[in-house]
Amino acid sequence: MRLTATLGEAYNHAPYPMNGHGKRNVHVLKEAFEAVDGDVDSDMYGNGAIMEQFHNTFAQLLGKPAAVFFPSGTMAQQIALRIWSDAAGSKKVAYHPLCHLEIHEQDGLKHLHHLEPILLADTTRPVLLSDVLNMPEGVACLLLELPQREIGGQLPDYRELEAISAHCREKGIKLHLDGARLFEITPYYGRSAEEICSLFDSVYVSVYKGLGGIAGAVLAGEYDFIEESKVWKRRHGGDLISLYPYFLSADYYTERRLPRMAEYYEGAIALAELYNSCQPAIRTVPQVPVSNMFHVHIGMSKEQLEPILIEVTQQTGIGFTHILRPTGDASCFYEVSIGDRFAELPREKARDAFRQLSDRLMTSHNRNP
Repeated sequence: MRLTATLGEAYNHAPYPMNGHGKRNVHVLKEAFEAVDGDVDSDMYGNGAIMEQFHNTFAQLLGKPAAVFFPSGTMAQQIALRIWSDAAGSKKVAYHPLCHLEIHEQDGLKHLHHLEPILLADTTRPVLLSDVLNMPEGVACLLLELPQREIGGQLPDYRELEAISAHCREKGIKLHLDGARLFEITPYYGRSAEEICSLFDSVYVSVYKGLGGIAGAVLAGEYDFIEESKVWKRRHGGDLISLYPYFLSADYYTERRLPRMAEYYEGAIALAELYNSCQPAIRTVPQVPVSNMFHVHIGMSKEQLEPILIEVTQQTGIGFTHILRPTGDASCFYEVSIGDRFAELPREKARDAFRQLSDRLMTSHNRNP
């Protein structure tokens, strides 16, 4: 067996990696375009019949009057909050302290749009009604991320969402949905994307995360809101001369993967149960997943755990993860996201891999109590 120097290499060479839909290589584009008529006119700067059809499809999926494609969710969400801020005449916007805009965008919201974030809740749980009721006066827009990725994909109870929505409408506060993984939560809530989106004034969804397209996002809302977002998209440089590789691939994979969201969710529950059987070293957050994703927390340092995962991966062919992130001197975690690959996983091989993992973790713990 080939010796592997890194965890990433072990995962990439594993016959059965457990996460995602597959490798993000040019085959993603090739597969999507195999059935496309090459004589179909492309869009021009986001305009054209083929683009309008895509926009209408997503507007209907999300239950909003209009929708528009953006090359990135970062662009779409900053613009959405800017529009709501300008309409309210207030720079204050509120969101979770681990919101993507706060920790992954180099403070673009602050530097480009001069908005003032109000951080709600703590870093261990989602935003709740009690947090919203205690917001300071003058907040123009509240952003909720469903599911909250940085805390394992946790979700508030649906009744909590309904109460937050009702409060915001009563107070004239716009409610924006960071729905990067919106479709992945529909099985848990037992509601359609349209039903969930009805609680929000504007919605962003990713077309490459759970759906598995190449890149890009969709912003949806009332007609006037979307028309204004198109102006801001041009100001941000988001009107590429042709966007069709992105939205045609998104359309292709949306059609194929939307019907499988319940399957991904059920796969996450089954896999989390296997992880939680490796007690006491491993626990998942949430313990029982509420979408197709969760976090795996291990009471062992990254340096101790990596060789164990490499060894088990090479011996069983089951790929657990390509990266570990330390959370302390003797703890680390990684993210799990279930997609097409999980259906191809030989269940007995997986159970054997977890038995081996559990044994090696226990042996390591006994050596280093």
